[in-house]
Amino acid sequence: MTNVHFGTMVPQIKRIWEESRTAATEFEAMGYDSLWVNDHLYGPTSPQIPMLEAWSMVAALAAITIRVSIGTLVTPVGMRNPAHLGKTIATLDHISGGRIIPGLGAGWMPREFTDFGVPFKSTKERLRQLREGVELLRRMWGEEDAVTFQGDHFQTENVVTQPKPEKQPRLLIGGSGEKVTMRIAARHADIWNNLAGQQDNIAHKVRVLHEHCEAVGRDPSEVTVAQQCLVTIAKDEATLGPMLDTAQKIFGGHMGNPKGDLALSGTPGMVAERIQQHIDAGCTMFNLEFFGRDTREPAELFAKEVMPQFR
Repeated sequence: MTNVHFGTMVPQIKRIWEESRTAATEFEAMGYDSLWVNDHLYGPTSPQIPMLEAWSMVAALAAITIRVSIGTLVTPVGMRNPAHLGKTIATLDHISGGRIIPGLGAGWMPREFTDFGVPFKSTKERLRQLREGVELLRRMWGEEDAVTFQGDHFQTENVVTQPKPEKQPRLLIGGSGEKVTMRIAARHADIWNNLAGQQDNIAHKVRVLHEHCEAVGRDPSEVTVAQQCLVTIAKDEATLGPMLDTAQKIFGGHMGNPKGDLALSGTPGMVAERIQQHIDAGCTMFNLEFFGRDTREPAELFAKEVMPQFR
């Protein structure tokens, strides 16, 4: 049987830390493989929406959990000083016992940059930041005692990372751009994460990723394919209908199409069939955002009735 990984998002938007902490420990007890936080400084639609900061949460989650991996979906490389971020992640690697999965991307919300005094550059330049940032982080976590890096966007001079991670953290790169982002993932990532909005195209995206891997001389099997997705799960179809309508209204677009052919929407049996379709397309990792005010309830239903079918 294919080794399938199920991760879940920790409640973070309009939540206090007590809610996040309780959910995280319960998700771990349910058997999820990883916990994820959004790396946004603002809520997706307004700066006034309360939003707990991602890497602070990762540190706290690392300290209160034992087994699960913990990562970000995703950290815009240009939003922070990447050398400082590299030091932070190295420390978190030790706090967690090697469970951190840094998720990196290019970013898309201008005010998260500019309100904090960081320039929001063009898409082309942000992708160059992503490539440089990945290269710098890999070197900082590697065997070099001191790293001097001279890129177009980032520079360091003899930067020292001590203590280093015990081993290179598994690196996730998120984004669905076929010409640049996925090529960067093919060369550097351990995990490539497909955006929720591109879920219906997962089979095509996997083919593109494999083509890039072959072009850069890398075995495609070395890159795990992950899918960020909304889960709208109900015990019966009668309950499902109104839930889907609400999910479509709130999340349609940003989190894909809750009524799409591959959406993880339906009864447990229906959701399991959709997961198998993803596996058949080459996707074996699922980063799940459960629909509901208290996401522990649908997460428990999924853990009890869907996950065992893939263990």
